[in-house]
Amino acid sequence: MAEVTLVIGAAAVCRDGFPGELKSLVLDPGTRAVTHLVIEPGRGRDTAQGLARLVPLDQADATAEPIALGYTEAGFKDLPPAEETLAQFVPGYEVPVQLLPAGEGWRGAGGPVADGSTIPQIREMETIALVPETADGTPEVEEGRGDHIRATDGDVGQFHALRIEAASGEVRQVLLRKHPWGHAEIAIPVSAVSGFDAGVQLSITKAQVKDLAS
Repeated sequence: MAEVTLVIGAAAVCRDGFPGELKSLVLDPGTRAVTHLVIEPGRGRDTAQGLARLVPLDQADATAEPIALGYTEAGFKDLPPAEETLAQFVPGYEVPVQLLPAGEGWRGAGGPVADGSTIPQIREMETIALVPETADGTPEVEEGRGDHIRATDGDVGQFHALRIEAASGEVRQVLLRKHPWGHAEIAIPVSAVSGFDAGVQLSITKAQVKDLAS
């Protein structure tokens, strides 16, 4: 069966040329299959539309370079968000602002609030990941930038990519990079994975991971 490799940071593009980047991958922990790609709009676009979106795997051609999305820019922006933000850019404000409680509306960072304090400056949009649920209501999991791969006896490095079966999304290998053994990446078979949650948990030792690089 055909396999494709989904590399974090890979470029993506909509049918009309609207750019994006693969930020992370969403998996069903039960089937160990990728269900969605988390695509972040390319830089330089409308910041108010800058939240990443959940793109169903079957609407992305990962065999193409860049990844070809089956949407126009407008269709992409209508997809469910993959994150929610604690601060947003809104008309009339030049910096991110926060939503105040009790219907008080938006207030600029640094502005006063009722108790006499000020709203903290948020220089970057702080976000919280949103993941879908499986048919039985189980939350799916997200793997992406900053996540680590952990052997039974410690951390072995950063998550880099997943190699999947193209049609089903089933994970075949987890790719590791930035490890101390001198290889650009190491392919770890999914049979050595004990779980996907807050990183990738392995059922093998660091020595066994190193042996995979031989």
